[in-house]
Amino acid sequence: MKVALTHDYLNQYGGGERVLETLSEIFPEAPIYTLFYDKDKTRNRFDGKVQGTSFLNNSLVANNHRFFIPLMPTAANLMDLKSDYDLIISSSAGFGKGIGTSQWLKVKSQKLPRHISYIHTPLRYAWESSQYFNWHPAVKLAAAPIFSYLRQWDKKAGQRPDTLLANSHFISEKIKKYYNRESEVIYPPVDSSKFYKSDVKRGGYFLAVGRLLPYKRFDLIIEAFNRLNWPLLIVGDGPELPNLKSMVKSKKIEFYPFVDDNDLRTFYSGAEALVFPQVEDFGLVAAEAQACGCPVIAFSEGGAREIVTEGVTGVFFHKQTVEDLVVAVKRFLLTSFNEDAIQKSAEKFSKNKFKKEILKIVKSSQIA
Repeated sequence: MKVALTHDYLNQYGGGERVLETLSEIFPEAPIYTLFYDKDKTRNRFDGKVQGTSFLNNSLVANNHRFFIPLMPTAANLMDLKSDYDLIISSSAGFGKGIGTSQWLKVKSQKLPRHISYIHTPLRYAWESSQYFNWHPAVKLAAAPIFSYLRQWDKKAGQRPDTLLANSHFISEKIKKYYNRESEVIYPPVDSSKFYKSDVKRGGYFLAVGRLLPYKRFDLIIEAFNRLNWPLLIVGDGPELPNLKSMVKSKKIEFYPFVDDNDLRTFYSGAEALVFPQVEDFGLVAAEAQACGCPVIAFSEGGAREIVTEGVTGVFFHKQTVEDLVVAVKRFLLTSFNEDAIQKSAEKFSKNKFKKEILKIVKSSQIA
């Protein structure tokens, strides 16, 4: 069976890229097609795998990709994904499911490949633009035709796959809302060979991990820990770094760049808790933390509700405010947690389980 993998773009290494990496492990001979690729920013994890890119494949786009979002549907449509594959598996938070597939519509005389799309989220810039673009009303009005175009394209692209998979029930509901399609939930993979409870004494600091983007709400964490004046380690990098550093008033808040998985496991294993204040499609770092026996203090929306169990693997706060987060951190310290139970709870997100479920879907698609 000839398999190809597609992914939106590869200029960062986060949860979506970990999923792609695991798909590539399942199908090691499968080439990867993506809009643009920066091997350094993806830690060389896909070196030798990327076979096709779009006209957007250059450093200017890779370093400033949000400015080029309006061009990405066209770039995806124009990519030449040969129709002699038996199976396409797309990893998509927007554009991956559309890479090359518009070309298939022109080839009606031959059998088309089956297409399974693993949806991290419908295109958030199209459907939830107000959350990601805090623009002046006049600018929003001027940009309205662009967002309308993106919504139309994304809905049309969402009809092309034969099978839709969602990374959480939260995203499955969005797929139903925006694409009017059903989807099966398969949780993203946590690699238990890398993330497990290590022999590190727990306590002494709280932890936040991820790409430093506005919607991740690292600003909320910093404001809360400025007030608490308790140790906080922030692991990650991104465009918000200068702004976040300027907010720091407590000498107990420290920043670390992205680290390798071994160091990240040590951070998780030694933390009092991971602080997770954002609304995520799933939230792989929260699942990784729990695999290391680390409880999570999470905002009670999005994928976190499918990862954290109140009082067992962490605690929730219910308003995205400094006051509510501070109360949650203090309440967390009054609650006892069993590290073994937390680690066991993460088994439902294991890489082995993910692989088995993907192969089961692939097998059923061959029969269909």
